[in-house]
Amino acid sequence: MPLSEYEQRVLEQMERQLTSEDPKFATSLQSRPIRPGFRWLIAGASLVVGLLLLIAGVWARAPWLGVVGFVTMFSGVAFALARPRRHGPTGVVQTDGTVGARRQPRRGPGLMRRLEERWDQRRQEHGS
Repeated sequence: MPLSEYEQRVLEQMERQLTSEDPKFATSLQSRPIRPGFRWLIAGASLVVGLLLLIAGVWARAPWLGVVGFVTMFSGVAFALARPRRHGPTGVVQTDGTVGARRQPRRGPGLMRRLEERWDQRRQEHGS
């Protein structure tokens, strides 16, 4: 859903205010750590290097080299499939513009506690 004109103006005003108040923070939000294509390139390179190490380990009858090759391949695939980390503050934006900690949803008693309470109720109802 596109933003209305009012929302776009408010957003631009907030961006200008953020840039004027804390330029270092504003530039840190604009930078991107690693582009997705670069992630795949690194993953592919580590996959090829790991496969070569694995083959070299089998050829040289050195199991430790094969293990290093496998770990290298696995690391490359894990790096490619992992979510990139988000930089900047995380949490809930307060009305005054500060970022507070995320509130954890309030949970009731756990499953075991509820089962114990039901068990106690049944025992009391049946008079045991």
